Amino acid sequence: MSLHIERVLLLTKVPLFAYLRTDQLSRLAPLLEPVAWPKGTRIFDMGDIGLEFYIILDGRIGISVDPDPSLLVFINELKAGDSLGEMALIDNEPRSATAHVLEDTQALALEKEKLHGLLMSYPELGIGMLRALSQRLRALNSILVNPHR
Repeated sequence: MSLHIERVLLLTKVPLFAYLRTDQLSRLAPLLEPVAWPKGTRIFDMGDIGLEFYIILDGRIGISVDPDPSLLVFINELKAGDSLGEMALIDNEPRSATAHVLEDTQALALEKEKLHGLLMSYPELGIGMLRALSQRLRALNSILVNPHR
């Protein structure tokens, strides 16, 4: 299977891109760049400017919201197939969490500027991304209204 097809298939599993068609994902796939981090490093810190979004291929990442990045208390642990940094693609706000590499990790990175360029050329991509974000907000609202479900 070609690398391009593998990346398109991977993108179909990323919630942010869940509503994009295969032809749209095919335009997005070439923008992904491989990255790797060794165990014990931090990918980004709370308060950093977010310039990239990541899809984990292998490894494990802990997400912390404590202002002290040396405290390793995680609100979430991410693994292969998960993604992080979505908000950085959308807004210009600082990172809302710190990402700690718990195991050597390989991922694919999508730069904010590359995505924005693609959205300018193909605005319908943005509609699919907005639908995905709306679904995530609805799911969160449901949890907040019915926390014991």
